[in-house]
Amino acid sequence: MGILDKHKVLEKNATLLLVFSFLVVTVGGIVEIAPLFYLENTIEEVEGVRPYSPLELTGRDIYIREGCYVCHSQMIRPMRDEVERYGHYSLAAESMYDHPFQWGSKRTGPDLARVGGRYSDEWHVDHLRNPQSVVPASVMPKYGFLEDKLIEGEYVQDLMKTHALVGVPYTDEMIENAAADFKVQADPWGDYDGLVERYPGAQVRNFDGQPGISEADALIAYLQMLGTLVDFSTFEPVASR
Repeated sequence: MGILDKHKVLEKNATLLLVFSFLVVTVGGIVEIAPLFYLENTIEEVEGVRPYSPLELTGRDIYIREGCYVCHSQMIRPMRDEVERYGHYSLAAESMYDHPFQWGSKRTGPDLARVGGRYSDEWHVDHLRNPQSVVPASVMPKYGFLEDKLIEGEYVQDLMKTHALVGVPYTDEMIENAAADFKVQADPWGDYDGLVERYPGAQVRNFDGQPGISEADALIAYLQMLGTLVDFSTFEPVASR
């Protein structure tokens, strides 16, 4: 009996076909899943990646609330046209503290994975107020109202505790100083040494240029740090431990 004849036996016997299909899927699943139980981390460690500061984390929540991920991705693929337009391809480690991740699935607007530092704060303010004033062909709606809504960060400590529950390494010190760090990041005249020590590379300034801390401050703080944590001029892949 040849191989084709043996295969006909499986094709004609539904029960036998089901059993063998189950065996194939089981073996394949074990081969793919079992090694993960012996790995401490499936994401390679990258120097510079840190959890979001309280203000950045609040801005990220506003980004999600307003549905920015619907039109903007945060994932640069390792293809020549992507890299030349947006910058170094995205690393898994850059999203390791995202719950949920913001890779996106559609680009009505440009990818934002490397938007940090690409434009000034003033540009972002103008863009939020009237997107067409800086990008005439933009179909983005106006978000000027974010400047009018002042926030105190009263719930940011609870937000950080929630993220800590799912694995973000916020320390007790970070959580204890959450409210103070939230306020001082938007105050260039404040005592922000502790903030920068806890969140290396955190940018401190009045992001929207207006008195008080607004939702625009938080959102711009978040946007301005995207893609800035890793120094790609010295980046070398490191094997997971």
